[in-house]
Amino acid sequence: MLIKQCKGYELEKEKSNTSEDFFNRSEITFEEDGHEKTLHVLYVRYFEELVNEYTPFESNPIFKAGSVDVELKDIVALVCLLKNPGFRHRKRVYINSKIEFASYFQDIDFSKLPAIFESLNSQSSFNLRSPLEYIVHPQK
Repeated sequence: MLIKQCKGYELEKEKSNTSEDFFNRSEITFEEDGHEKTLHVLYVRYFEELVNEYTPFESNPIFKAGSVDVELKDIVALVCLLKNPGFRHRKRVYINSKIEFASYFQDIDFSKLPAIFESLNSQSSFNLRSPLEYIVHPQK
């Protein structure tokens, strides 16, 4: 799978009676079998305030990739795809449960994520061989 872009952003109100400003969207664009796809993950913005509960990071930005600041919202779709490769067949995922949100970050090898973003910044892509390379496996 060739990752082409990982980004996130805060939604803004389009109309006064909507609740978009309570949500963030994270996107990952990738190419698989010659087809380009984008997975959109919509989640409750409040989860960003709890970043230290399910990641080793204290606050945003969570790390730097070269000269670019990477925030939690930039990695959410990537992490969801790593933990659930079946999401590559979906266009959208909605997460409104803190427990579900935290479950995607469980056992992720966070030390390997900066290399993905450095490659995206320098080469505009990253070749993901296997999602399992980014999951910490318990030692027996």
